[in-house]
Amino acid sequence: MGISGHSPRHWATGLLILMSFAQPAQIRTRVWLVGDSTMADKEIKAFPETGWGMPFATFFDSTVVVDNRAKNGRSTKSFIDEGLWARVLDNMQPGDYVLIQFGHNDEGKEKVGRYTTPDEFKVNLRRYVSEARSKGAFPILITPVARRLFDSSGRVKESHPVYADAVREVAAQDKAPLIDLDAQSMALLQQFGPENSKWLFNYLDPGEHPNYPDGHKDDTHFNELGARKMAGIVLTAIKTLHLPLAVHIRPPLPVRKAV
Repeated sequence: MGISGHSPRHWATGLLILMSFAQPAQIRTRVWLVGDSTMADKEIKAFPETGWGMPFATFFDSTVVVDNRAKNGRSTKSFIDEGLWARVLDNMQPGDYVLIQFGHNDEGKEKVGRYTTPDEFKVNLRRYVSEARSKGAFPILITPVARRLFDSSGRVKESHPVYADAVREVAAQDKAPLIDLDAQSMALLQQFGPENSKWLFNYLDPGEHPNYPDGHKDDTHFNELGARKMAGIVLTAIKTLHLPLAVHIRPPLPVRKAV
């Protein structure tokens, strides 16, 4: 018998337990999502409306935490004015990623407290980039995702040309990675066409869903399928940009054949 009547096996087990507590906690990369309603997590009462950040968060391995701080109705200005950006900065750590997507609410002149001129929009974006970098994080700029908007000939129309170009300009000048979700989502909508593209958005007939008993027609916000398609564009772009984060994107599980 060992000391105090304990066997060597008990001592070994106790040592392993102590060693497990002594191991440093696994360092996890945090990906912050900063933006508007097209990216945001949604309450149950809004379902099937789905922000693309929701499916996006499920595609990473266990070393990555996606923290979605996007909020409905926010612009580059109001996200700062309401202290939302400060709370992200306060918790940001070196090595984190920050995906920044605004424009939908910045461009609306009628949106008091949210509207920004194109020049103010660029100033705000540069602030996000510089302050994220000051924390040792990696900012990624994303052009505002397209609305479902077609002309009479069935060609998809640019939803926010001035503000999408502003994002591209800031990304080029500040040498920040750019995901051109505007252009790529337009291409996706064109692929679906004027009528079938409704399958990507929160379109419901009367009586189809209890959250929208009178039906719903929304050319801005996605359903689950649309959100997943937009998230897929962003995930593919992360790989195309060869960002280190890309190695943590999980491949989809193989589809099981029906028995």
